[in-house]
Parts: sequence; structure tokens; C-alpha cells
Amino acid sequence: MAHPKRKTSKTRRDKRRTHYKATAKKFVVCSTTGESHLPHRAYWYEGKLYYKGKVVLEKEAVA
Repeated sequence: MAHPKRKTSKTRRDKRRTHYKATAKKFVVCSTTGESHLPHRAYWYEGKLYYKGKVVLEKEAVA
């Protein structure tokens, strides 16, 4: 197995890791409801589940 000849310094290690960044999630606005949500995902709005601007499921009232 290969072994490093020298210890990698913290600076060198951190320089290599500069490319690993957290990115903000991209949101889109629904043309039907005006609600912002993740693309290609279903989302709840006022007790209804929407997907691609259409109602997929309605939440039933609990008596």
C-alpha cells in the first residue's frame, strides 16, 4: 500500500478542500398558487397537495 512520505500540512489540505462548498437550494414559484417550492417535488398548500400546478391529493377533515 502507498504511504505518504511527509505529513500533509493543514494549509495544503484546506487549499484542496476549498472546492467543496454548500450550495443554496433552488426554488421555483408555482404559476397556479404562487407558492415557492423545490422543482420536481410535490408540496402542500392550504390543505392540498400540488404537483406540476395540479391538485394531487386533498387533506380530509378530521371530525
